[in-house]
Amino acid sequence: MAPTFPPCGLYVTTEEIGQVPAGRLVLFHDHGDPGPGIYLPESWAHNRANFSSRGITVQSAALAATLKPLLSEGLYRVEEAFTCCAKNCRTYPQDSLVQLGYDGAANAILFEPSWGPEGLQIPESGQRVDDLRLSKLAYLMVREGATGSRGIYH
Repeated sequence: MAPTFPPCGLYVTTEEIGQVPAGRLVLFHDHGDPGPGIYLPESWAHNRANFSSRGITVQSAALAATLKPLLSEGLYRVEEAFTCCAKNCRTYPQDSLVQLGYDGAANAILFEPSWGPEGLQIPESGQRVDDLRLSKLAYLMVREGATGSRGIYH
């Protein structure tokens, strides 16, 4: 029986994999060349990570199982009002629109779009939020434009 790997997507490492330490944002790609592997972010654009085209092969399904899955980057609707953290610095009202992104340590960051003279604007800085609060978000499907190719990310 062939080993079972997790689905392609965003993860945080919980153990060192190759030269990648625990606590790093990675993209897991289960059909890379030469095999399943993780890819590190090399830059960010529009609050979304751009991942290196060179990955680190994950040698076993058991090692891949140490990856902790993350919600996809993108736009979300707030299903239930919540605050960013225990200090209640920022409240996100029900039905508001937010963009979810991550830093290199896989900390979740919410960006709040606003209407402006140029249309919908999404700021470059956001607010870190506790992972437990992300359960109050509902993913919104947004079509990826032809020029918005993200390489190996799918």
